[in-house]
Amino acid sequence: MAYRVKEMFYSLQGEGARAGRASVFCRFSKCNLWNGREESRAEAVCDFCDTDILGVDGQNGGQFEDTKQLGDAVQALWPETAYGTSIKPYVVFTGGEPLLQLNEALIEEMHRRGFEVAVETNGTLEAPKGIDWICVSPKSDSEIKLKKANELKLVFPQEKAQPQRFEQFDCQFFFLSPKANPLEEGRHDAVKQLNTQLALDYCLANPQWRLTLQTHKILDID
Repeated sequence: MAYRVKEMFYSLQGEGARAGRASVFCRFSKCNLWNGREESRAEAVCDFCDTDILGVDGQNGGQFEDTKQLGDAVQALWPETAYGTSIKPYVVFTGGEPLLQLNEALIEEMHRRGFEVAVETNGTLEAPKGIDWICVSPKSDSEIKLKKANELKLVFPQEKAQPQRFEQFDCQFFFLSPKANPLEEGRHDAVKQLNTQLALDYCLANPQWRLTLQTHKILDID
């Protein structure tokens, strides 16, 4: 199986329960809730995506013909100085929707290389076996087919995805991530500030939920 990757880079995890952890990010092209084209954004299930998911032309992107070729590319981004230490290599498969491409063969390849494997998914597809850490981020009224994860990160607010809908979901951590809506042209900062306050207030009133911010964007890192 060939894999289409928009970009790959080494950075710190910016959100959720593993914020601050050094990670190799492998962003697959394509999503099942938006085609990535601006002219179709308003009609998409996920109309607030802030990520370029079209093509394979990003940093270290490309088409990888098999698990070994992609595994080599991921492994090359992990710092050599960390090998031989107690620090376990860590790769986060994201997108787009990574479960359109991530399969057991690739997971096994990364495990063979000593990597811990994480995925950030919208939850609309079943996950292959072997993933070590799953973050589900529900979008609008899409059907969640994953029944269990390590953390749930809900972009907030979403009219068709209220937090109450997910409070019985089987996971350890529940996060709200303030939404910045690309459809609000010229008002990005104001909308993000308002939504941050709304998320903060909700977390204070409902302590099951925790606030998570996109610290990688605040710090202006990849």
